[in-house]
Amino acid sequence: MAAAKSPAIELQVGDRVVRVSNPDKPYFPEVGLKKIDVITYYLSVGDGILRALRDRPTTMERWPDGVHAGVKQATREDPVGDAFFQKRVPKGAPAYVETARIAFPSGRTADEVTPTELAVIAWAAQLGTITFHPWPVRAADVDRPDELRIDLDPQPGTDFADAIRVSTIVREIVDELGWVSFPKTSGGRGVHIFTRIEPRWTFTEARRATIAFAREIERRMPELVTTKWWKEERGEKVFVDYNQMARDRTIASAYSVRPNPRATVSMPVTWEELPDVVPDDFTVQTAPARFAEIGDRWATIDDISHDITPLLEWADRDERDAALGDMPYPPDYPKMPGEPKRVQPSRAKD
Repeated sequence: MAAAKSPAIELQVGDRVVRVSNPDKPYFPEVGLKKIDVITYYLSVGDGILRALRDRPTTMERWPDGVHAGVKQATREDPVGDAFFQKRVPKGAPAYVETARIAFPSGRTADEVTPTELAVIAWAAQLGTITFHPWPVRAADVDRPDELRIDLDPQPGTDFADAIRVSTIVREIVDELGWVSFPKTSGGRGVHIFTRIEPRWTFTEARRATIAFAREIERRMPELVTTKWWKEERGEKVFVDYNQMARDRTIASAYSVRPNPRATVSMPVTWEELPDVVPDDFTVQTAPARFAEIGDRWATIDDISHDITPLLEWADRDERDAALGDMPYPPDYPKMPGEPKRVQPSRAKD
């Protein structure tokens, strides 16, 4: 027999009233967190999560039944599931929920939720949104990224400590470029580094710049870093996922809750803090106290944006001097100009 639903409540969020249905529904049963706890968490880090999402088309990762054993997440390969990614604004959204029209690689379009105020985030959390996945663009120009994202993804045999080691090279490179960059934990085993860029370049150009950056990391730490797209070629290394800068690829935002039993969050940190943290330091239960004490470590992220021309020059150099051209796109992309053969090496035929 299903548990009885708890009575709905209303939350005052700024000038809005957000209705929360069944607030006591278990969402992270292993750590005793309810639906209302997730919503309250997002309100407690309001300035930070809104800074991460403001005016950005955002995919909502919804877990309306909570995160517990037996819940199945839908994927591209198997679209049937209890948890799912929602790219289109849900029907019946309040009038204050703004949207931006984005285009997928297929050419199809969608109107995505574009948070402009904290009530939008509370409303999305009420729908079961655990994780927010913003595009690296603003609603004013959805075709030109204003953010370069470096995703350090440890492969089997490596871990968070290895991602930290690689992050020291990322910091070395951004310092040489004269850039200001902002690291965060992924909420899992990885590390993300974000840099605001001038919104002058296309997704294709921003991805090309990211590939050049990734190859430079690999040159400086080849024993631990790989840019190989095919998993069978990566080995026990940290993969720099350059395709996170491709159109319609997103990374969990700063302060997003991650759908694991511990309810970890993706936490902004300083470069000085990064070597000493572990992912489990930051959870729905612990993050509010940190935020109340020190505020948003990314409070200044919008203060400066950078010119990616040096990275595009590196890409030109790599192509000219080392015959290093484009790299494979994700499998659901149409074949892209200049892209190499998109086939797993072990299955390739002469």
